[in-house]
Amino acid sequence: MKRRSVAQPESTKKLTGLVLQACLVGKDAAFNLRDFIENSSNMAFIAVKDCEKELDRMERRIDEEITAAITAVTEAEARELLACLKFIIDLERIGDLTYSVAQRLQNLTVRLLRDDARDLIAMAEVLEKMLEAVHRGFLERDLEPAAWVLQADSQIDRACQTVFRRHLESRERRRRDYSTPVLLMAQAFERAGDHVKNLGEELFHLVEGRSVRHEPKRPGRYRLEPANPVARPRTGAGDRD
Repeated sequence: MKRRSVAQPESTKKLTGLVLQACLVGKDAAFNLRDFIENSSNMAFIAVKDCEKELDRMERRIDEEITAAITAVTEAEARELLACLKFIIDLERIGDLTYSVAQRLQNLTVRLLRDDARDLIAMAEVLEKMLEAVHRGFLERDLEPAAWVLQADSQIDRACQTVFRRHLESRERRRRDYSTPVLLMAQAFERAGDHVKNLGEELFHLVEGRSVRHEPKRPGRYRLEPANPVARPRTGAGDRD
């Protein structure tokens, strides 16, 4: 479900564009991390590291520019800028977490076992798709990708739980110096998924003016509201093709 809105002022447009770019950088980090887990590619490791540095740079730039930008805009445009600030904070943290997984994997003295590699690759793939959906939802002010993101987070949670059960509950005990970094990698993916979920929740707040974060957990929790231009202030984002 897409929302149409008026054109942005230049300062808001620039920061919104930077956040959209940051979503793609986060997606690239997840893609290259999956490649590194699957193929042990040194180029993929470097790419994850570069994505983390780029997200740090983007966060600093938004932090430096948003104060001046937010003093010269309407209430709706201020809401857009605050969403940009929330987005970049979560995206920067996702960059840190994906790089931490790559570092732990690089420091392993043995190869990942097949089951662990399978589950970590699956988590990276879901994370990549979630970030792609967040980018599309933010670009188009479309809540269908956001709703999917809020539900997809459970896929990462389940994969993380599978890894923990295999290492903590299995009779086949693995060496601590292998299990510990694998568990920390799975936990990092789980936390990264939570940060993308935050982005999906922020999209609901930006587009519909409602918070889904504290709503009771029940079927249909992330249902899309019918359009109501009176109840929902415009975001200030320009129409995009």
